[in-house]
Parts: sequence; C-alpha cells; structure tokens
Amino acid sequence: MTKAELPQVRIVPLRMLKPETTERLLNTLAGIAGIRRMMIHGPGLPATVPYGPARGSPNPHSDRRAIHVGDAEIALRIQAGEVILEVEDSSVIEEIRSHCDDFFTEFPYQLQEGRFMKTAPTLVDYAKFGPDADTTLIGLADPRSGEDPVVIRRGQ
Repeated sequence: MTKAELPQVRIVPLRMLKPETTERLLNTLAGIAGIRRMMIHGPGLPATVPYGPARGSPNPHSDRRAIHVGDAEIALRIQAGEVILEVEDSSVIEEIRSHCDDFFTEFPYQLQEGRFMKTAPTLVDYAKFGPDADTTLIGLADPRSGEDPVVIRRGQ
C-alpha cells in the first residue's frame, strides 16, 4: 500500500498540451529528484470513431503519437490536460513550481496541492495487478484499457 501522507500536486495548464509540449514538460519533470509517481490526464484520442454515424471508421488525429520520456517510449492516446504528481516530501513541490514557472511562459498554469491519486488498492487494481501489486501502480489502472500503465524507473 502507498503511504497516504505523501503530498500530491496537480499541474493544470490553461490549454491542452500538444505532444511536443507534453514531451518537453514530462522530461523536465522526470529530471526532478523526489517525484514518486506521475500521471497525465486528459480527454482520449480514440483510434476509431466511438459513436455517431461514422462509428467504427478510422479517426486520424495528429496528436495521437509516441513521445519519449527518459528512456521510455509512450504511446500518447490522450491530449494532456493536467499532470498529477506524488512526491516524497513537500520540499519537492517548490522545485516543481520553479520548473513550471520557467516552462510555462507562453500561457498560465495552476499548481494545486491536494489528494488526486488513489492511495489504497481498488477493485480494478486487484483485478489488473493481483494482490501483490507494485505499490507505485496503485490507482493508475484504467479499467477500460487492456494495457498496463507505462513505468519509467529512475536509474539507481
């Protein structure tokens, strides 16, 4: 189980982020020591049209592509609207704020502190990962996705 007392922050830009901007932001954040978990959140970019008269036909979208964060390649299937972070202690939050102040110069953003990720295993976590799941994956499972979350490990 994850520690419930770990601080969490949410970075909410004024606009949805393009894949290039998302990649730069995530690489900037990945370089900060003390970030335990990171999740990007936003509206989905489905490969096929999910409803309406064109249901089932291909849905070409230029923002659905692979990005590189650290050594991992991530298939971006959403348009990033917010980044949620769980950090080791509250001193890391000021470093994140400093990096975000330098990064978001073209448009504003908000940095919110609170509880944004689940800290206890849910039924979905149990069904996807089993009873002995990695604690860093708690609350990151998408029940509608057949894929596991991307895990980027920092070199020790």
